[in-house]
Amino acid sequence: MTAHDRRVGAATLKRLRLSRGWSLADTARAIIDAAARLGQPFGSSIASVQRAVARWESTTAPILPGERYQLLLAHLYARDLDGQHSLGHGSDFAELLDALAHLGESEHRLHELRTLLVRTATDAGGSLLALLGPTTQHALTAALADPSRLDEELLAGMRATIGDVNRQVGSIPFVRLQLLLAPIVESCRRLLADAVPEPQLPELRSIASQAYTLAGRLAFETRDDEASRALYSAATNTAGRTGSPWQRAIVHMSHALVTLYSTQGIDAARHLVDAAVRDARAGTSITVRARAHALQAEIAARAGAGRHAQAALSLAWYDLDGDRNGDPSSSSFSPAHLRGFDGLCELYVGDPAAAHDAFARSAHALTTPRERVQRTIVTTDQALARIRLGDPHAATELLHECIDGASSTGGRVATIRLRRARHELRPWRTEGFVADLDDHLIDALGA
Repeated sequence: MTAHDRRVGAATLKRLRLSRGWSLADTARAIIDAAARLGQPFGSSIASVQRAVARWESTTAPILPGERYQLLLAHLYARDLDGQHSLGHGSDFAELLDALAHLGESEHRLHELRTLLVRTATDAGGSLLALLGPTTQHALTAALADPSRLDEELLAGMRATIGDVNRQVGSIPFVRLQLLLAPIVESCRRLLADAVPEPQLPELRSIASQAYTLAGRLAFETRDDEASRALYSAATNTAGRTGSPWQRAIVHMSHALVTLYSTQGIDAARHLVDAAVRDARAGTSITVRARAHALQAEIAARAGAGRHAQAALSLAWYDLDGDRNGDPSSSSFSPAHLRGFDGLCELYVGDPAAAHDAFARSAHALTTPRERVQRTIVTTDQALARIRLGDPHAATELLHECIDGASSTGGRVATIRLRRARHELRPWRTEGFVADLDDHLIDALGA
């Protein structure tokens, strides 16, 4: 962190304070009051806290606020001047996180702060517009009243909000994420039905496709299959009008995964995956093509078609090892994700020991909060491999971790995989370690 970065951070904190009309003493009082509301009363005087605020804003040697002060500042700046939660792009809260980053705070800590405040904002059905920054909120309201006012800046804000929701998967329960995404989904629907400016239509369709796809996945996770199907249908139709086949491939892949777990058999999922592969091959995203081939490999393995599965896996690795500079997709599909597909293919049509090792490598590399759901799924599959290797006791040790992961997010796929792994433990159902696992399942997931 350079001296220039720290000065930028200090100047941002000062600008935030002045935008509220606060003096140094006013800020100190606001921090002390926030601490009292949160049940963390200060023993320090106003003068002492005021000196701390001044050190953060120093033009010569600014310092990073400590973690307790960061939390209190986050609660202060998470609400706008009208007292409403505002956490999105352009909000005071977003500016605060940017200031802390310039002053040297870690990305992990900033993610923790953001997650905590999103949880706070959505407690008891809280603000549905929390992730819409103030500029985006006002511009969206104006565009809904007069579609001719839709512009690039508003579209960028809408896409950023979808990205914010997507990044919270694994940190925030799915039902809350639905609430946060709902305003964007409804706004896309209304704007597409109106006469928006022609130059903005391709980007609006792209954003709507992304919003509908994520909403379809969230509806599935919260067990609303009818809504999920309707949203995926809207996403498919909208993506098909973007002129970018890879965007429709993304919709097909997400739809295929939820179909695999919400319908009997694999035929419906196979049709969607095959459609995804066709679109991905016709598109310009290597990353999307790699993921489509990986899903094709999984479907083939589940059907017992070992040679087909290995051929599709080889294509996926070939794609992923290619030059992805300039790839139009923002997908995070990585070698860590693909190793999970390696494990699945080995589990169904290969060697359980090789499957176990592939799952272990994949889970070890899936470290970000956004990857928590996938890590839980992969680790559950790793436990299943241990069962098939004749080590059920070691498998249950992993499954206890997976139960905790699944219960924290309400992930439906992870829960289904857990139940299937428990089904494989039937030969040991009288053992104490299986009884302990059942107790944990009931306590955490009610099943």
